[in-house]
Amino acid sequence: MVSGESHYFLGRRYRLRVVTDDGPVGVVMRSKTILELHVRPRADVATRRKFLMNWYRQQLREMIPPLLTKWQERLGVRVSDFGIRKMKTKWGTCTVEARRIWINLEMAKKSADSLEYVVMHELAHLRVRHHDDRFIAIMDKHLPRWRSLREELNCLPLAHEAWRE
Repeated sequence: MVSGESHYFLGRRYRLRVVTDDGPVGVVMRSKTILELHVRPRADVATRRKFLMNWYRQQLREMIPPLLTKWQERLGVRVSDFGIRKMKTKWGTCTVEARRIWINLEMAKKSADSLEYVVMHELAHLRVRHHDDRFIAIMDKHLPRWRSLREELNCLPLAHEAWRE
């Protein structure tokens, strides 16, 4: 969480510029290549990370509703709610009984097409619970390039992890 690090948003790499001052805290996209993280002078790594993760969460909160509107109409389903959370092993999940979908916070770092695929995939589970032939038929009909999007997404790391030696 220092200036010069690479961070990703919607599949693009940005260089982080940390600005320490007593002004407003938060993240600003300064250009097509620079993300500025504004923090207080004594902000530690955990605080800096928290501000960046909150910014990612807010971006997803703005990007997901239009995708829900589009795909709920096409698939003939309705969610009661959606949420964003950190997940270690999945890009998204669906709680069929509650009609709720969850999107991994890391999706803010992946391409917009990948986010759309995950949202659509989870909504498809409201029609067909398991990954059976009917589910695949829905995916094929509504998002023919879903396999390439899945492959692209699954070739990427789920999240950065600090490895212990």
